[in-house]
Parts: sequence; C-alpha cells; structure tokens
Amino acid sequence: MEVKGATALVTGANRGLGREFARVLAAAGANVYGAARDKTAVSDEGVIPVELDTTSDASVTAAAKNCPEVTILINNAGIARPQDVLRASIDDARQEIEVNYLGSLRVAQAFAPVLRRNGGGALVNILSVASWVALPGIPTYSASKAAEWALSNALRSSLRGQSTLVTGVHLNFADTDLAAGVELEKIAPADVARAVLVGLEEDREEVIADDFARMVKSKLCRDPAALYPQIERDFG
Repeated sequence: MEVKGATALVTGANRGLGREFARVLAAAGANVYGAARDKTAVSDEGVIPVELDTTSDASVTAAAKNCPEVTILINNAGIARPQDVLRASIDDARQEIEVNYLGSLRVAQAFAPVLRRNGGGALVNILSVASWVALPGIPTYSASKAAEWALSNALRSSLRGQSTLVTGVHLNFADTDLAAGVELEKIAPADVARAVLVGLEEDREEVIADDFARMVKSKLCRDPAALYPQIERDFG
C-alpha cells in the first residue's frame, strides 16, 4: 500500500519506538495521529496528538470516532516488567497482558470498521522476537507477546475479507527507554520504522527487523532442547 498521503495512527507515540514511527511516517508524507494516554506528551512537528489509553474501552472508542480517516494503524503501545518467572508478580504479568495483548485487541476491534470504510488499509502489530521464544529476564512479557502474535494471525484471517493488510513486526531489543537496562546489541528505532514502511509498500504480512529475530525464526522448528540453550547463551 502507498504510505504517502495515507493517514496513520500510532499508539504509544509519546516516546521510544512509537515516537519514531510517527516521525518516520510524517517524513514519508503520511498524515499522522500520535496517540498516548497523555496527548500533551506528543509534541513532534507534523504529528497530531490524540488521547488514547489502550486499556480503556471508552478512550479507544472515542479515538476511533475522532480519527475516522485512518488507513494505517500502528499497534505499538506496550510495557515490560522484567522478572524471574518463579518470582513474577501476578499483578505485573496481568498488566503486561492488559496492555500488550488486550490493548492491541481493543484497538484493532475499534479501528477495523474505520479501516474497512477507508478501503481496507493496514493494521501493524509491533511484536517481538519474544513472541516466538521466552527470553530470559522477561518471561511474562514474552507470554503477552506470544498472545499478541496469535492475535495478529487471527486478525489476518478475519480482516482479509475487507482487504486489510495485517503485518506482524518481530525484532529483538530496540534502543529505547524500554530496553535501557539491557546490555545487548540494539536496533535503532528509526531502522525499525523504515523497515516497516518498506514492508507496507510491499504488502508484506511479516517484517523481521534484525538479524537476531531472523536467526530465531530460522530455528523455530528445532527441538526446544536445542534452541533454548542457545537463547540462554546469547542472553547470558
């Protein structure tokens, strides 16, 4: 699909990866809504601030009503609560599910009719390599992203009939506040955003943004007894 001239809405656009998505889309000639719980935190030139709390039915419904021309939806808002799986806070894990999985579902449900009325467009879910494997240190985040990956596949099947492209984006760690304490190689947020724009232009249903994510996907068919020791070494 054509990005120039499209109207995009990016959730979690006040910082990190979402903010970079909004900037790159605007630079590519799209009209951009930057959505955040506090819309005053969205201040980049060329980005229209929109209040949107992905955990609130009322807030998401209002955003869909107030942005009726959206043709590209970037489901980016997410949280991570690093913890050991055996000592994980149930409240933290529940919050990850609420934002990363149920929030994405809530936004998709609200904006699917908007995309349909505008010819189909595209729905992009920002997933993770953790959608495929449970990464050490973020096991409950991994579980929430696995749920979001399954959701993306379900949405793809459901929305195909209205000509909506559903694109899942997988990456390791991006160089954002979310991964500030991670001492591993990180991909620049702008590189992720540009890779996704190329994917949209080429109507791709999956974008793999970095080498680590490509490596993990290539080994998913392996026995877990072989795959997980390598993951643990890489994240050791």
